[in-house]
Amino acid sequence: MDSANATDFHARLKGKFYGMLQWADLDALWGRVKTGQWFFYQIGETVPDKALSNDELITRIDALDKLLRQDHDFHLCGIVYADHVEQPTLIKVYDPNTLGSMCGSNTKPTPPRWVLSTTPPETIVTDAPVPNNRRRWWQHFSG
Repeated sequence: MDSANATDFHARLKGKFYGMLQWADLDALWGRVKTGQWFFYQIGETVPDKALSNDELITRIDALDKLLRQDHDFHLCGIVYADHVEQPTLIKVYDPNTLGSMCGSNTKPTPPRWVLSTTPPETIVTDAPVPNNRRRWWQHFSG
């Protein structure tokens, strides 16, 4: 992929996003996503070279949803953001165990742990290592 596309992806990643504040908002978002084709990328792992759809996509989304609800046992969701609520093309999902500063002005923002995109994503660089529990979770899908 050429650098113009990489620049476009990273610019989109820094663009305007809408938070899924209620768990019901997340349920509705997942309903829209499950019918499409999406690149599913865990930051710190290899960038995917193919989009997922149908059962494979549904399995990963359901597993991610379960993980988020277990590890973020709060009344509100607030850790999933989409570039558009009704017709999303880019979704950022933050790890409930490493939230840090998601949008901070004086600190370096914590990158999302997972990105779902309808277009091929580019590598997202982070200084933080992938926790072993997240690496194991991701490898569950690779084997």
